[in-house]
Amino acid sequence: MLEVLTEASPDWAEKTDWNALADRAVRAALAQTSQSVIIDSDACVELSIRLADDAEVQQLNASFRGKDKPTNVLSFPMIQSDLIESIENSDDGEVLLGDIILAYQTCAREALERAVSLENHATHLIVHGTLHLLGHDHENDAEAEAMERLEIRALETLGIDDPYGDREPGMTGPIDETGN
Repeated sequence: MLEVLTEASPDWAEKTDWNALADRAVRAALAQTSQSVIIDSDACVELSIRLADDAEVQQLNASFRGKDKPTNVLSFPMIQSDLIESIENSDDGEVLLGDIILAYQTCAREALERAVSLENHATHLIVHGTLHLLGHDHENDAEAEAMERLEIRALETLGIDDPYGDREPGMTGPIDETGN
């Protein structure tokens, strides 16, 4: 059983059902991977989404990545990617997959620059963060291309256009112009 827990700071619009959006985004990302078994697992698999502000994300980015500036999304895996396949064998039947944190001001600015809704941009970032929790990365062109394909397919299932459509394939640094 997959459980997506979402907590939003006051900056995030109250008109949006962020819990439902996050749940759909996580499930869409998982469905594109070999770890899709997590969705219907007998084990309780928990993933936490924190919709924060730039100040909180900047503090986390400085503490954990040594970059003293905000970024759009941070992912903190709680299980090694090579152990995800064995989640069903968890001793207590409960597994914390990890945490994803989004920064409101950065996300809102990026959405405006891209002429997309905050909801669609946040969905993309949650898909992106979920893939990071599963061990996907974009450190080189091949990894970036593979991860982008997964993101594009996941977003397509949600009716969201390719966020990379105006870029050359494989450009690293997926969506944050601040270089984070």
